[in-house]
Amino acid sequence: MRLLLIDDDARLYDLLKTFFADNGASLDHASDGPRGLAALAQADFDAVLLDVMMPGMDGLEVCKRVRQKSSVPIIMLTAKGDETDRVVGLELGADDYLPKPFSPRELLARVRAVLRRGHVVQSERIAVRDIVVDISAHEVRVKGKAIELTGLEFDLLLALMRRAGRVVPRDGLLSAAGREDVVVGERTIDVHISHLRQKLGDDPRAPTIIKTVRGVGYVLTKESE
Repeated sequence: MRLLLIDDDARLYDLLKTFFADNGASLDHASDGPRGLAALAQADFDAVLLDVMMPGMDGLEVCKRVRQKSSVPIIMLTAKGDETDRVVGLELGADDYLPKPFSPRELLARVRAVLRRGHVVQSERIAVRDIVVDISAHEVRVKGKAIELTGLEFDLLLALMRRAGRVVPRDGLLSAAGREDVVVGERTIDVHISHLRQKLGDDPRAPTIIKTVRGVGYVLTKESE
């Protein structure tokens, strides 16, 4: 397991490097956003540990740029723990969020959980309407064209497709997607559903693919009416 830490705190890197090495993982380090992006362009990593509060290019901007080119799992690290930071990080495509201070053991557990979600081998394909999900390849196609989803968006879509035609309660959607570990704010689910609609080509003002059942939840319709 090869990980990349993008953080200007050299002491944190020294602490995590030793801990991860003792647990069978290597940890590379980039002290700022541009160096982190350069490292990602030059080598493959299993996951990125990304600090939000960095001078110059902050972690949110780095996350945005990474997601334009890669689906590598990203765990955001920050000293700020308010809801806005969590929502923005997840909106930009982060797979998980861990506020500082944290224990190396908890961070390692979160890394392993993210990687397990991405590497479970399932020979299953699901097709609803003109959406086809290949679970083993972690690929989504709409009308034959591949679209890029974040890890959380993929899991939410899969949960809705497996229950096509049935309403999935809003407060149970993360559980249905197997993502109980994700820390969310009041509007996080709404934001991700909005992103899904855009990527699926659904009209956000009058959606016909993923419909909202007010006061209940969401339903992915089987066919257009």
